[in-house]
Amino acid sequence: MSDARIEGYARALFEIARAEGSLDEVEDELFRFARSFESNDALRSALTDEMVPADRRQGIVETLLGDRASATTTQLVAMVVGSGRGRDLPEIIDRLVARASAAKELAVAEVRVAVALSDDQVNRLRAALANATGREVNLKVVIDPSVIGGVIATVGDKVIDGSVRTRVEQLKSLL
Repeated sequence: MSDARIEGYARALFEIARAEGSLDEVEDELFRFARSFESNDALRSALTDEMVPADRRQGIVETLLGDRASATTTQLVAMVVGSGRGRDLPEIIDRLVARASAAKELAVAEVRVAVALSDDQVNRLRAALANATGREVNLKVVIDPSVIGGVIATVGDKVIDGSVRTRVEQLKSLL
């Protein structure tokens, strides 16, 4: 899809969520859905297959998100998938997250960790990233078992890799 269409969808989703008064909640739910969508081949295939009727793809979204997300989030994902734009869903959502963060004057910080973080760890990590980047951040945590341990943070073009895997690789190269 063209860049202008992706931006148009992102802007529309942003405005709908903001008008509903649930931008923070919807933004977070959409972000988590986009990461699940990217990492699950079966889900991606089911929601992007043009041979599957649009109402069936929308039904899959409603079944998946049902009680796990707000009605606004479910309807927005179903709308994008139903319009045949499922393949572009992660990029649309990433642009929405960037737009929502910019509206709050925050930088988006995507952090990959092996296990869920406590609220205290999230707050300390947010403060450390704000200190490292010089900007307050909208922290988006992604559970990624391939990280093994530690943290990989991406803020804009800057990557801070404090993962166990990277440290082991560095030790191997020293030896």
